[in-house]
Amino acid sequence: MSTREMSDERVTAAVRDAAAAPSMHNTQPWRFRYLRSEGAFQMRADFGRALPHADPDGRALHISCGAALFNLRVALAHEGLRPVTRLLPDPDDPALLAVVRPAGPGDGEGGGSGGDGEDGIGALHPAVHRRHTSRRPFTGAEIPQALRTALSDAALREGALLDFPGPRHLRWVLELVEEAEARNRADRGEAEDLAHWTRTGTAATAGADAVAGAGTAGDGIPEYAFGPRKFDGRAPVRDFAGTGHVAGRRSETFERQPQIALLSTVKDRPADWLRAGQAMERVLLLATGEGLVGSPATQPVEWSDLRWPLRDPVSGRGQVQMVLRLGYGPPGPGTPRRPPGEVLDIEP
Repeated sequence: MSTREMSDERVTAAVRDAAAAPSMHNTQPWRFRYLRSEGAFQMRADFGRALPHADPDGRALHISCGAALFNLRVALAHEGLRPVTRLLPDPDDPALLAVVRPAGPGDGEGGGSGGDGEDGIGALHPAVHRRHTSRRPFTGAEIPQALRTALSDAALREGALLDFPGPRHLRWVLELVEEAEARNRADRGEAEDLAHWTRTGTAATAGADAVAGAGTAGDGIPEYAFGPRKFDGRAPVRDFAGTGHVAGRRSETFERQPQIALLSTVKDRPADWLRAGQAMERVLLLATGEGLVGSPATQPVEWSDLRWPLRDPVSGRGQVQMVLRLGYGPPGPGTPRRPPGEVLDIEP
């Protein structure tokens, strides 16, 4: 199949899959452009959706866009195409994060950075719209070692490292998470970010409608996705209610020994952030397909002096990009997504 034969409907469906990716505070900081003349997708950063306080350097924005990029690759691979991907192809245009050229089986193009259809990523497609962040308590059931190894291998295929800290390192990581959460509660900038990107009351109801395609509030975290307030436990779950009150919200006990994975890259540049986002989404889609639920935790990586000590004190390898909480438990609800018409341009 030639990529030039892609109909508007198929292009739109691929971008709808891409936009199902997680993003910090559900900001969805991406835009897509499909160039018919080139048979290629461009993914661009929407810097107007950056978080000025929690993410001043745009690291989380790039990770979010990397997750959407991976979903796009999965969608194209599911269609039998081979997504040839170039990261940051134009140094003079930092908003152009990636170009994806879907090659047919006989097109003979090189693989490019970041994967293609032949390593089986198309099989992850059923998980794209099933994967939802869960901010509810998980059970104490252990993730089998074979599955942990498979998740680490999935991250490695995208150029990232996924490590499950041992008991001593885990205690230290959880202490850093708690320190970050304490700082966030007292930080005015964090409160401003939450106020801008959380939806309560009628705004949350509109967000629920948007999940079904009927509403207009297509971004942010609605109150139905906050999850219960943490009464006890050490799970790294952000309280999106902040210091506010949500009527009828319960308090529950979370895991006292949460299962945590650290996602790292060797270097710490925008290209590495994009690789981290692709690795994160590959891990989360594989985890979803294997019956796990998960939630990315960004609190400690938002503070530069806390992010560095997250590294393994023995191996010291990598720059930690994300803390992932994984386990078995109830899935989270779907959160709103902007319709494709707001994030996609199709050009001649």
